[in-house]
Amino acid sequence: MTAEPRTVPGAESTDGAGQSVVDGLVRLLDLEPIEENIFRGLSPNVSLQRVFGGQVAGQALVAAGRTVSQDRSVHSLHSYFIGPGDPAVPIVYTVDRLRDGRSFSIRRVTAVQHGEPIFVLSASFQLAQGGIDHQTPMPDVPPPESLPTIDERCQGYDHVCALTFASDLTLLESVLVHHGLAWGIDPVISASLDHAMWFHRPFRADEWFLYDMSSPSASGGRGLAMGQLYAKDGRHIASVVQEGMMRVPSA
Repeated sequence: MTAEPRTVPGAESTDGAGQSVVDGLVRLLDLEPIEENIFRGLSPNVSLQRVFGGQVAGQALVAAGRTVSQDRSVHSLHSYFIGPGDPAVPIVYTVDRLRDGRSFSIRRVTAVQHGEPIFVLSASFQLAQGGIDHQTPMPDVPPPESLPTIDERCQGYDHVCALTFASDLTLLESVLVHHGLAWGIDPVISASLDHAMWFHRPFRADEWFLYDMSSPSASGGRGLAMGQLYAKDGRHIASVVQEGMMRVPSA
Protein backbone atom coordinates (compact mmCIF):
# COMPACT_ATOMS: atom_id res chain seq x y z
CA MET A 1 0.00 0.00 0.00
CA THR A 2 1.33 3.45 -0.88
CA ALA A 3 0.13 6.86 0.16
CA GLU A 4 1.29 10.43 -0.01
CA PRO A 5 2.79 11.89 3.20
CA ARG A 6 0.12 13.58 5.32
CA THR A 7 0.57 17.36 5.61
CA VAL A 8 -0.49 19.64 8.44
CA PRO A 9 -3.84 21.30 7.60
CA GLY A 10 -3.35 24.77 6.19
CA ALA A 11 0.35 24.26 5.51
CA GLU A 12 1.94 25.38 2.26
CA SER A 13 5.55 24.92 1.20
CA THR A 14 7.81 27.94 1.60
CA ASP A 15 11.51 28.65 1.31
CA GLY A 16 13.50 29.64 4.37
CA ALA A 17 16.76 29.31 6.21
CA GLY A 18 15.61 26.11 7.89
CA GLN A 19 14.28 24.47 4.75
CA SER A 20 17.11 21.93 4.57
CA VAL A 21 16.35 20.87 8.15
CA VAL A 22 12.66 20.52 7.30
CA ASP A 23 13.52 18.48 4.20
CA GLY A 24 15.67 16.15 6.28
CA LEU A 25 12.86 15.67 8.80
CA VAL A 26 10.37 14.90 6.03
CA ARG A 27 12.73 12.25 4.64
CA LEU A 28 13.14 10.74 8.11
CA LEU A 29 9.36 10.48 8.53
CA ASP A 30 8.69 9.12 5.03
CA LEU A 31 8.25 5.44 5.92
CA GLU A 32 8.66 2.53 3.54
CA PRO A 33 5.45 0.48 3.10
CA ILE A 34 6.21 -3.24 3.50
CA GLU A 35 2.75 -4.81 3.52
CA GLU A 36 -0.80 -3.78 4.32
CA ASN A 37 -0.65 -1.89 7.65
CA ILE A 38 3.11 -2.53 8.04
CA PHE A 39 5.82 0.10 7.53
CA ARG A 40 9.57 0.40 8.04
CA GLY A 41 11.49 3.43 9.32
CA LEU A 42 15.19 4.23 9.52
CA SER A 43 17.22 6.27 12.00
CA PRO A 44 19.65 9.06 11.03
CA ASN A 45 23.34 8.27 10.95
CA VAL A 46 24.28 9.91 14.24
CA SER A 47 26.32 8.76 17.23
CA LEU A 48 23.44 7.98 19.59
CA GLN A 49 23.26 4.90 21.81
CA ARG A 50 19.48 4.75 21.46
CA VAL A 51 16.85 6.10 19.10
CA PHE A 52 15.49 9.55 19.95
CA GLY A 53 11.98 9.10 21.38
CA GLY A 54 10.50 11.90 19.30
CA GLN A 55 11.62 10.13 16.14
CA VAL A 56 9.78 6.93 17.08
CA ALA A 57 6.65 8.85 18.05
CA GLY A 58 6.71 10.84 14.81
CA GLN A 59 7.25 7.80 12.63
CA ALA A 60 4.52 5.88 14.45
CA LEU A 61 2.09 8.75 13.87
CA VAL A 62 2.99 8.78 10.16
CA ALA A 63 2.30 5.03 10.01
CA ALA A 64 -1.11 5.56 11.60
CA GLY A 65 -1.90 8.45 9.26
CA ARG A 66 -1.06 6.37 6.18
CA THR A 67 -4.04 4.12 6.99
CA VAL A 68 -6.57 6.94 7.47
CA SER A 69 -8.55 8.88 4.87
CA GLN A 70 -6.86 12.18 3.91
CA ASP A 71 -9.91 14.18 5.01
CA ARG A 72 -9.24 13.24 8.66
CA SER A 73 -6.51 14.86 10.77
CA VAL A 74 -5.04 13.66 14.05
CA HIS A 75 -6.39 15.47 17.11
CA SER A 76 -4.82 13.43 19.93
CA LEU A 77 -2.26 10.75 20.63
CA HIS A 78 -1.18 8.73 23.66
CA SER A 79 1.99 6.66 23.75
CA TYR A 80 4.30 4.60 25.94
CA PHE A 81 8.02 4.03 25.63
CA ILE A 82 8.63 0.35 26.37
CA GLY A 83 12.34 -0.05 25.63
CA PRO A 84 15.29 1.78 24.05
CA GLY A 85 15.49 1.71 20.27
CA ASP A 86 18.57 0.51 18.37
CA PRO A 87 19.62 3.21 15.87
CA ALA A 88 21.64 0.67 13.84
CA VAL A 89 18.62 -1.32 12.60
CA PRO A 90 15.28 -0.37 11.01
CA ILE A 91 12.10 -0.05 13.08
CA VAL A 92 9.00 -1.93 11.92
CA TYR A 93 5.62 -0.29 12.59
CA THR A 94 2.43 -2.37 12.59
CA VAL A 95 -0.93 -0.59 12.53
CA ASP A 96 -4.18 -1.94 13.98
CA ARG A 97 -7.29 -0.28 12.51
CA LEU A 98 -9.42 -0.22 15.65
CA ARG A 99 -12.31 1.91 14.38
CA ASP A 100 -13.55 3.90 11.40
CA GLY A 101 -16.71 5.81 12.35
CA ARG A 102 -18.55 8.62 10.62
CA SER A 103 -16.40 11.30 12.28
CA PHE A 104 -13.51 9.57 14.04
CA SER A 105 -10.90 6.93 13.19
CA ILE A 106 -8.81 5.19 15.88
CA ARG A 107 -5.45 3.54 15.22
CA ARG A 108 -2.98 1.63 17.40
CA VAL A 109 0.67 1.38 16.32
CA THR A 110 3.37 -0.91 17.70
CA ALA A 111 7.04 -0.24 16.94
CA VAL A 112 9.13 -3.41 16.85
CA GLN A 113 12.87 -4.12 16.82
CA HIS A 114 14.64 -7.46 17.23
CA GLY A 115 11.23 -9.11 17.54
CA GLU A 116 10.22 -7.06 20.59
CA PRO A 117 7.95 -4.00 20.97
CA ILE A 118 9.81 -0.82 21.93
CA PHE A 119 6.94 1.68 21.67
CA VAL A 120 3.14 1.77 21.37
CA LEU A 121 0.92 4.63 20.24
CA SER A 122 -2.82 5.18 20.02
CA ALA A 123 -4.06 8.05 17.87
CA SER A 124 -7.48 9.46 17.06
CA PHE A 125 -8.25 11.19 13.75
CA GLN A 126 -11.27 13.42 13.13
CA LEU A 127 -13.18 14.66 10.11
CA ALA A 128 -12.94 18.47 10.00
CA GLN A 129 -15.95 19.96 11.82
CA GLY A 130 -17.06 23.31 13.19
CA GLY A 131 -18.22 24.11 16.69
CA ILE A 132 -17.47 26.15 19.80
CA ASP A 133 -14.00 27.66 19.96
CA HIS A 134 -12.02 29.13 22.87
CA GLN A 135 -8.46 29.01 24.23
CA THR A 136 -6.19 30.24 27.00
CA PRO A 137 -4.23 33.33 25.90
CA MET A 138 -0.60 33.04 24.92
CA PRO A 139 1.84 34.34 27.55
CA ASP A 140 3.15 37.87 26.99
CA VAL A 141 6.60 37.32 25.45
CA PRO A 142 8.94 39.35 23.22
CA PRO A 143 8.59 38.84 19.43
CA PRO A 144 10.96 36.12 18.14
CA GLU A 145 12.78 38.59 15.87
CA SER A 146 13.96 40.53 18.94
CA LEU A 147 15.55 37.53 20.67
CA PRO A 148 19.32 36.85 20.42
CA THR A 149 20.55 33.86 18.44
CA ILE A 150 22.25 30.95 20.20
CA ASP A 151 25.66 32.27 19.08
CA GLU A 152 24.89 35.74 20.45
CA ARG A 153 23.50 34.29 23.69
CA CYS A 154 26.63 32.23 24.29
CA GLN A 155 29.30 34.85 23.54
CA GLY A 156 31.80 34.87 26.37
CA TYR A 157 30.77 31.43 27.66
CA ASP A 158 32.10 27.92 26.87
CA HIS A 159 30.37 25.12 25.05
CA VAL A 160 28.75 23.83 28.30
CA CYS A 161 26.54 26.94 28.25
CA ALA A 162 25.34 26.12 24.73
CA LEU A 163 24.48 22.57 25.73
CA THR A 164 22.67 23.79 28.84
CA PHE A 165 20.70 26.30 26.78
CA ALA A 166 19.75 23.62 24.24
CA SER A 167 18.71 21.16 26.95
CA ASP A 168 16.24 23.71 28.29
CA LEU A 169 14.21 23.28 25.11
CA THR A 170 13.17 19.78 26.18
CA LEU A 171 9.98 19.16 28.06
CA LEU A 172 11.38 17.15 30.98
CA GLU A 173 13.87 19.92 31.71
CA SER A 174 10.98 21.75 33.37
CA VAL A 175 11.04 19.06 36.09
CA LEU A 176 14.73 19.60 36.81
CA VAL A 177 14.63 23.40 37.08
CA HIS A 178 12.42 23.09 40.17
CA HIS A 179 15.44 21.57 41.92
CA GLY A 180 18.24 23.60 40.35
CA LEU A 181 19.38 20.69 38.19
CA ALA A 182 20.32 20.45 34.51
CA TRP A 183 21.23 17.70 32.07
CA GLY A 184 24.90 17.65 31.12
CA ILE A 185 25.90 19.25 34.41
CA ASP A 186 24.26 17.22 37.20
CA PRO A 187 24.23 13.39 37.47
CA VAL A 188 20.62 12.97 36.35
CA ILE A 189 19.34 9.66 34.99
CA SER A 190 16.14 10.04 32.99
CA ALA A 191 14.00 8.37 30.36
CA SER A 192 10.60 9.15 28.86
CA LEU A 193 7.83 6.88 30.13
CA ASP A 194 4.83 8.16 28.20
CA HIS A 195 3.84 11.05 25.96
CA ALA A 196 0.47 12.54 25.06
CA MET A 197 -0.44 15.36 22.69
CA TRP A 198 -3.61 17.18 21.67
CA PHE A 199 -3.63 19.18 18.45
CA HIS A 200 -6.07 22.08 18.66
CA ARG A 201 -5.60 24.21 15.53
CA PRO A 202 -3.83 24.08 12.13
CA PHE A 203 -0.16 25.10 12.14
CA ARG A 204 3.12 24.88 10.28
CA ALA A 205 5.86 22.91 12.01
CA ASP A 206 8.63 24.86 10.22
CA GLU A 207 7.56 28.26 11.57
CA TRP A 208 8.21 29.89 14.94
CA PHE A 209 6.17 28.71 17.91
CA LEU A 210 6.26 29.31 21.65
CA TYR A 211 6.70 26.26 23.87
CA ASP A 212 5.50 27.16 27.38
CA MET A 213 6.62 24.35 29.72
CA SER A 214 5.99 23.63 33.40
CA SER A 215 6.10 20.76 35.89
CA PRO A 216 3.25 20.39 38.40
CA SER A 217 4.66 17.40 40.28
CA ALA A 218 7.61 15.04 40.81
CA SER A 219 7.73 12.07 43.20
CA GLY A 220 8.66 8.42 43.41
CA GLY A 221 11.48 8.75 40.89
CA ARG A 222 9.12 10.20 38.26
CA GLY A 223 8.47 13.72 37.03
CA LEU A 224 5.44 15.12 35.21
CA ALA A 225 5.85 17.91 32.65
CA MET A 226 3.22 19.86 30.73
CA GLY A 227 3.58 22.12 27.72
CA GLN A 228 1.42 24.53 25.74
CA LEU A 229 2.40 25.43 22.17
CA TYR A 230 1.38 28.71 20.56
CA ALA A 231 1.82 30.00 17.01
CA LYS A 232 3.38 33.41 16.45
CA ASP A 233 -0.08 34.96 16.02
CA GLY A 234 -1.12 33.73 19.49
CA ARG A 235 -3.19 30.70 18.45
CA HIS A 236 -3.02 27.81 20.92
CA ILE A 237 -2.01 24.99 18.55
CA ALA A 238 -1.26 22.02 20.83
CA SER A 239 -0.93 20.74 24.40
CA VAL A 240 1.60 18.17 25.61
CA VAL A 241 1.93 16.04 28.74
CA GLN A 242 4.87 13.75 29.44
CA GLU A 243 5.99 11.68 32.42
CA GLY A 244 9.59 10.61 32.75
CA MET A 245 11.77 8.57 35.05
CA MET A 246 13.90 11.09 36.95
CA ARG A 247 16.64 9.72 39.17
CA VAL A 248 19.30 11.79 40.90
CA PRO A 249 21.86 9.47 42.63
CA SER A 250 22.62 11.98 45.40
CA ALA A 251 18.92 12.69 46.13
